[in-house]
Amino acid sequence: MVQAYWQVGKLIVEHEQGGEDRAAYGANTLQLLADRLGQEFGRGFSAPNLRNFRQFFLTYTQEEICYTPCSELGWSHFRLLMRVADPAARQWYAREAVSQTWSVAALDRQISTLYYQRLLSSQDQAAVKSEAATLIEQNAPPRPRDFIRDPYILEFLDGQPQASWYEKDVEQGLLDQLQKFLLELGKGFAFVARQRHLRIEDEDAFVDLVFYNYILKCFVLIELKVGKLSHQDVGQLDMYVRVFDQQIRQEGDNPTIGLILCSERNEAVARYSLLAGSEQIFASRYQPWLPTVAELQAELTRDRALIENAQVVQHQPDGGTA
Repeated sequence: MVQAYWQVGKLIVEHEQGGEDRAAYGANTLQLLADRLGQEFGRGFSAPNLRNFRQFFLTYTQEEICYTPCSELGWSHFRLLMRVADPAARQWYAREAVSQTWSVAALDRQISTLYYQRLLSSQDQAAVKSEAATLIEQNAPPRPRDFIRDPYILEFLDGQPQASWYEKDVEQGLLDQLQKFLLELGKGFAFVARQRHLRIEDEDAFVDLVFYNYILKCFVLIELKVGKLSHQDVGQLDMYVRVFDQQIRQEGDNPTIGLILCSERNEAVARYSLLAGSEQIFASRYQPWLPTVAELQAELTRDRALIENAQVVQHQPDGGTA
């Protein structure tokens, strides 16, 4: 998504503005473009967002967002970093955000308190660093949502999606490649159990995979789903999380997190189920491979054509359409 937003900003500057830093036609055309893109793609292409995309392209090079520590940051981080006018400070904040795993709130706090400037001017840099670390620890504890990726790339399974796949096949493949799976999960994850037994009144239940995150200080239950996510999957995992909290969670542990890894998302379920706004239950899509260069180029070509068509329609006389 970050790279897609950069490409949208590039199209606005190079095609809508003819390469100029600022559009000669003013803000009205940007609003018209937002209306067209909103009708075609839905939410996410408002005029303020398009301004951010344009600024993103003008602030960062493609190499910076792909081949430097910046490549590990999300869009919300970049929106904060673009507020920093000094390129050296902006680059430093980006490196620190990655190496120190700063959340968006932590990065916002450090920028707002001029952490970089105070560090440069202070004769006691250790004290400044200690103060910043204390503020992060006290006021911005790590959030589960910051540790959940979407999608997860499971190309190390060396498989292709097929009708004969079952959850147990994916589960076995992940355990066979446990080290690579832990790296893909992200920071702080440790493997605990497979098919962890839970007793729910007079019934037996089994959680596919159990991990513990020592940064979040909580258990993470992972359920695997081949096919489209359903509300029954969400309800089942919610029950597992509640039972696990009651039966397994120890004093000092934070609330258990549940994650469904599914091969196909269901936006209606994501929007109208417990997943909406939850800090304990999540669903992420997994992909058995990264898109090829050709696939990425085809997608960018398609997006470029759509924006160019919107521009042609926009400039038709008397409000006509192409």
